[in-house]
Amino acid sequence: MRDDARPGGVRGRGAAGLWMIFRALRPPLPPLFFLFLLLLAVPGARAAGYKTCPTVQPDMLNVHLVAHTHDDVGWLKTVDQYFYGIHNDVQHAGVQYILDSVVSALLEEPTRRFIYVEIAFFSRWWQRQTNATQEAVRDLVRQGRLEFANGGWVMNDEAATHYGAIIDQMTLGLNFLENTFGNDGSPRTAWHIDPFGHSREQASLFAQMGFDGFFFGRLDYQDKKTRKERLEMEQVWRASASLKPPAADLFTSVLPNIYNPPDNLCWDTLCSDKPFVDDPHSPEYNAKDLVAYFLPLAAAQGQHYRTNHTVMTMGSDFQYENANMWFKNLDKLIQLVNAEVHTSPQQQANGSRVNVLYSTPACYLWELYKANLTWPVKDDDFFPYADGPHKFWTGYFSSRPALKRYERLSYNFLQVCNQLEALAGPAANLGPYGSGDSEPLNEAMAVLQHHDAVTGTSRQHVANDYARQLAAGWGPCEVLVSNALARLSGSKEDFAFCRELNISVCPLSQTAKRFQVTIYNPLGRQVKWMVRLPVSNHVFVVRDPSGTIVPSNVVIIPSSDGRELLFSASVPALGFSIYSVTQVPGQRPRAHKLQPRAQKPKFRVLVIQNEYIRAKFDPDTGFLMEMENLEQNLLLPVRQAFYWYNASTGNNLSSQVSGAYIFRPSQQEPLPVSHWAQTHLVKTALVQEVHQNFSAWCSQVVRLYPGQRYLELEWTVGPIPVGDNWGKEIISRFDTGMDTKGLFYTDSNGREVLERRRDHRPTWELNQTEPVAGNYYPVNSRIYITDGNVQLTVLTDRSQGGSSLRDGALELMVHRRLLKDDGRGVGEPLREDSFGLWVRGRHLVLLDRARTAAAGHRLQAERAVLAPQVVLAPGGGAPYRLEAAPRKQFSGLRRELPPSVRLLTLARWGPETLLLRVEHQFAVGEDPVGNLSSPVSLDLRNLFSAFTITSLQETTLAANRLRASASRLQWTPSRGPVPTRRPSPPRLDLSTITLQPMEIRTFLASVQRNEDG
Repeated sequence: MRDDARPGGVRGRGAAGLWMIFRALRPPLPPLFFLFLLLLAVPGARAAGYKTCPTVQPDMLNVHLVAHTHDDVGWLKTVDQYFYGIHNDVQHAGVQYILDSVVSALLEEPTRRFIYVEIAFFSRWWQRQTNATQEAVRDLVRQGRLEFANGGWVMNDEAATHYGAIIDQMTLGLNFLENTFGNDGSPRTAWHIDPFGHSREQASLFAQMGFDGFFFGRLDYQDKKTRKERLEMEQVWRASASLKPPAADLFTSVLPNIYNPPDNLCWDTLCSDKPFVDDPHSPEYNAKDLVAYFLPLAAAQGQHYRTNHTVMTMGSDFQYENANMWFKNLDKLIQLVNAEVHTSPQQQANGSRVNVLYSTPACYLWELYKANLTWPVKDDDFFPYADGPHKFWTGYFSSRPALKRYERLSYNFLQVCNQLEALAGPAANLGPYGSGDSEPLNEAMAVLQHHDAVTGTSRQHVANDYARQLAAGWGPCEVLVSNALARLSGSKEDFAFCRELNISVCPLSQTAKRFQVTIYNPLGRQVKWMVRLPVSNHVFVVRDPSGTIVPSNVVIIPSSDGRELLFSASVPALGFSIYSVTQVPGQRPRAHKLQPRAQKPKFRVLVIQNEYIRAKFDPDTGFLMEMENLEQNLLLPVRQAFYWYNASTGNNLSSQVSGAYIFRPSQQEPLPVSHWAQTHLVKTALVQEVHQNFSAWCSQVVRLYPGQRYLELEWTVGPIPVGDNWGKEIISRFDTGMDTKGLFYTDSNGREVLERRRDHRPTWELNQTEPVAGNYYPVNSRIYITDGNVQLTVLTDRSQGGSSLRDGALELMVHRRLLKDDGRGVGEPLREDSFGLWVRGRHLVLLDRARTAAAGHRLQAERAVLAPQVVLAPGGGAPYRLEAAPRKQFSGLRRELPPSVRLLTLARWGPETLLLRVEHQFAVGEDPVGNLSSPVSLDLRNLFSAFTITSLQETTLAANRLRASASRLQWTPSRGPVPTRRPSPPRLDLSTITLQPMEIRTFLASVQRNEDG
């Protein structure tokens, strides 16, 4: 429980007259004929998801008690420590005991209900149960008394997560529920009660997964105050500017008390509130007082919502380990309040007509739907989140950058693993290298999406365990990839995976006299990729798949005496190319040495240039000073340098410090890491680089390859010095003279782009207390500024916080090292004293005309997140099959996908079934010149070379429901199109699969394998 989430119920509000407010706000009860039409418009909705809901009282305030536990999949303890209940001295929490206890308590009393969320824990518990217990739990689910909300493997973060990884983890969890409980276990509501801000793309994904509604807990304190006053705690979230409503519309409800019970009403072993004492002869008798306390509290809470229904979340972090305590007191609360209200003329005279019931999010939602109201519409998002003045949760956008990068690399490798499993078939799972399996990495990646994992907001030993889980998942995938490459290439090689190429370590390439390099391309289009491998001090010859010698260079590695071999590889769509590298005996290379400038630069202007981009560097400072797009004849003076914010340790305005969650600099202006950079220049036919050394702990390589339409900035930061007892938060800042009018743009989970305005919120009046932190937003893949004519875009290789704090400027936080805990429950500072001290990353800088910029940043972002996978081998392997000749090149596609189409998912689903997702990766109107924003159609007949699709079934986004039978509650928005009866899904035609802008379509494809593929 973060400290701001302590129970804080409404106190001191009288109940008299409040029910009259509810009566005035509540619309007349809909006639039976309307309810009949409502059920027609939502075929099967009542039967499928709401038939087991409890009866409510139409003329009373209905208080829906939602019994729940919030079980972090790692935070202060590791996943295993939480599940088994280890180290209770750190935090008393044992998930296996919670589930044991809840099931027993539910079986004891048939009116009780409970919801559960984290399938990573539930699936582990389920596998350890007897058949009898499993059947009893199935009955509870069937009866609606154990309801699953959300249903993802974890409750994912919404700022630092990529949409592809969100979809994968939701697919994993929802399909566990579908396979275990069928339609009875399918959640109707999304439940994100703890993430620290909410993204528009997350809501869009939830809508496309088929959820009827979305509940969350954390809302900016100023926004929440405004919404309570306006009765806008519930709304329709229009979560896409491209998808036609209501495809991405999602009813959204803000919970009244984050996710905690009201003050004085927490009856868990972790709480100290007094239980109900209902024996009037006992000196501790308090039942009448608790009822008297509860009634005005319920009325005051309901005052901020528009119907005669309100939710109370009865539970919190890792509660219900002794579920009997909770349920025994909730039983009494329900019994005594309802008895008091029904029998007390005084309570009725006061207007305190309250009905209390066990309920669930879905049952509460169903009552709101039946109210037949028109709801306000929201188009933006809920970032950044602050829980008080000077308390902006914008630090975690950048916390633990090494873990954030490892997660993104693992997503890349998981997609490679999934694709090769689909292309090679059963041979990938069992082959010459043993048993290959994508599931361990899939599950590890799902865990990493948890809102205390990729965010960097766990304790250090938990962060280390997250990295351990990823590393453990890579191993079985490497076996699978080896089996698949052997099958598809026809040669059994001794494959080597160099996991440390980011620090120029690869034992095979550094020691072997000859080796082969297999480059696999997970994109649906051919790529040209510059391969860089650490090598010994020799001359090498590189040959392409046809045996032709290709140009190569050996360059010195920055800040070391090592060398790297460079060559450009051409790799077909969804396929691989195999290049051979041979050492030339008896020759030493004339390695391209860096031309050093040991003193402060004061010579000629440094320039690097290819056919598309020219970059110039200031002769006095060594900083980048100008970028030119030669193809479009654009020149932009732009200065790039590194700065650091001194982390606040509290001041007279607030005691709040900067920490893992919170970003709070001690002053608005950052300090420069250095006023100048020592520079070195390297130029070869294959690369031009300027190496900048800003300090002993901050350096950068600015790089251009031939044919590259962007400038690559590879930065290295760390260890950040803290010997002066100052925590530091490091940024890379770009300064231009562009007139950007206070606007800048950031992506939402790597997909659609949102406009940001400095010191402004679109739907409420902001009182800005932190001009820096209060203007920071999550940047998952890109941030840009534009003056309407020219656009400067920076692509990131991981989630980072970013902003534009003055016109023409753009900054991204690359690393942070802090000495104080920010008081949100972690209990330790973000020092990263071992792992994560040194961080290396890349920013790709694009300069374009605003009208054509999307084509550049969309396609390059796709190439960045799905980069080629390099696998090495000594060569000379045995044939996979004697009758089949080995091949040096392979494509899984018979024709390339159009530029606007991305193959989002290709993965094994069953013995002869594949999961296939294709998406349109451009937004409406985003590319008016190149027409990439237009609808596009695919012909799936004979598209894949390794198999033929024989039939398709279209599903919802998470592949747990057939699209033809899926239905959602349709809400009436206050503006925009009013939903009518749900249109029938289009008839599936393999020859014409049409994608609208930003549309994702998901299919289960039955396939027949092509042996010659």
